[in-house]
Amino acid sequence: MQKDSTQFREKPLRLIQITDTHLYRDPRAVLLGLNTQESFEKIVNLIASTRGSPDVVIGTGDIAQDASVESYRRFATIVSRLDAPFYWVPGNHDSRSVMLSLEEYPHAFDTQRIFGNWQILMLDTSSPGNVHGVLSDQELQRLQQQLTTLPAGVEHTMVCLHHNPVPGTASWMSDIGLKNADALLTILAKQGASVRAVVYGHIHQALDFYHQGLRFFCTPSTCIQFKPYVEEFTLDMLAPAYRWFDLYADGRLETAVERLKDYAIKVDINAGGY
Repeated sequence: MQKDSTQFREKPLRLIQITDTHLYRDPRAVLLGLNTQESFEKIVNLIASTRGSPDVVIGTGDIAQDASVESYRRFATIVSRLDAPFYWVPGNHDSRSVMLSLEEYPHAFDTQRIFGNWQILMLDTSSPGNVHGVLSDQELQRLQQQLTTLPAGVEHTMVCLHHNPVPGTASWMSDIGLKNADALLTILAKQGASVRAVVYGHIHQALDFYHQGLRFFCTPSTCIQFKPYVEEFTLDMLAPAYRWFDLYADGRLETAVERLKDYAIKVDINAGGY
């Protein structure tokens, strides 16, 4: 149920980012040795035990590994344990058409949500058949319009997408990011005075940095992690994670990544990709 937006002027909006769950039709399936269903459920249990009921959950792509209806329905069922509305965007492993076909979740693909004086904008960077991402002209035009003409009462913006708009931290990632990132960054620079955060996933790492005057956040996967500063695809031995944000009415934000503790990591460290 949508929370009363007026309350977020009195207390921070608690937003949870979950990304790169890579669920399969078969809940027993593994990705490079790791059962993605199991790790995702443990992450949701961790959120529930440490963060209570958040105000909103954002899924930033690669919800499914096999783009199956069953995967998306299972994601929604598990996330519903947090008693919060959820919204998602597709990643390179997802199917936008399959996600849109799920009539049980008609609002999950909403591209703009208002909470108090914050707007959360969701961008679709998926490019069917490709690992890299692309923002269509329509998506870029929509973003520009939503940043230029803010809804009444809105002062701050968080932009959410799947693909990394800034180069990744490893050499092998050079061709898998957002191909037309310059177009996005140009709009954000010209029209993004309200933008407090650009939030993404895709490269399975925890990052918090400034670029061209904007603050960017990358969040680890709820399953496997990628090692930074390497030339070839290499798995990291860090535990699955999620990120929480507290968004304040004055534009401030607080955030941290939380990982599973006492989690036995079982991955194929010799994997050359997936």
